Amino acid sequence: MGTKAIDPQSVRNVTIIGDPAGATQVVHRLRRCFGDTENTVHWSTDGVEHTIRVAALSSDARIADLERCIRVADGVIVVVNAAAHSTPRLETMLRVADDHQVARLCLVNGLDQPAADFDRCVRTVADTRGAAPLVLQVPAGTGTEFDGAIELVSPAALAAVGIPGEPAGRWCRALVEALTEPDPAELGSLTLRDLHNRIRRRTRNGDIVPILCVAPLASDDIAPLLDAVVRYLPSPLDVCQPEHALDY
Repeated sequence: MGTKAIDPQSVRNVTIIGDPAGATQVVHRLRRCFGDTENTVHWSTDGVEHTIRVAALSSDARIADLERCIRVADGVIVVVNAAAHSTPRLETMLRVADDHQVARLCLVNGLDQPAADFDRCVRTVADTRGAAPLVLQVPAGTGTEFDGAIELVSPAALAAVGIPGEPAGRWCRALVEALTEPDPAELGSLTLRDLHNRIRRRTRNGDIVPILCVAPLASDDIAPLLDAVVRYLPSPLDVCQPEHALDY
């Protein structure tokens, strides 16, 4: 039997780091949805099938091992616990990724816990030198009222930018300002694909860190995460490591 050729540009090699419990939860959700296939997911986004290979670090990994894994990764998913007040290990990971110019996106979990603070998670990323946080999803409530995430990169959300009292309004305004600088008036001429491309380019350049929310425990909806991995994190060729692309 012949083997199917894989376009290296359709490959995403990602390493999950950050909050140990949250990282484990994400891996378990992937396995529940796709089965244990050596942590390889085949996912179609925007009509194109991609191969996503996922590696997760052990919760007791030493800082030296952590740094090595981040340094050689094509892209990382940083899981942030919204209920954690002290995050020195997380800050170390973000700085290592920044030092080695590794593209990353943050995934906020623990939003259903009483002490959850989404804004604090965003500030943690903002206070780490390098890339600025770019919120792409905001929680619909926190603690016992957490009921999923609100997508900001959508026609409905972007149309509500100027509506007073709109819950996600300030985050939408920040998103628009970041993606249309220096001329926010051009938003009306941009398609969703244009916005995705701008986010991808700035993520790859290390200018921004996209931020998403983990779905509620009752839901196994990981489509937004997989779409974000495909749309925003680099392929092996993008990071000039073609030898990784051939390792399948």
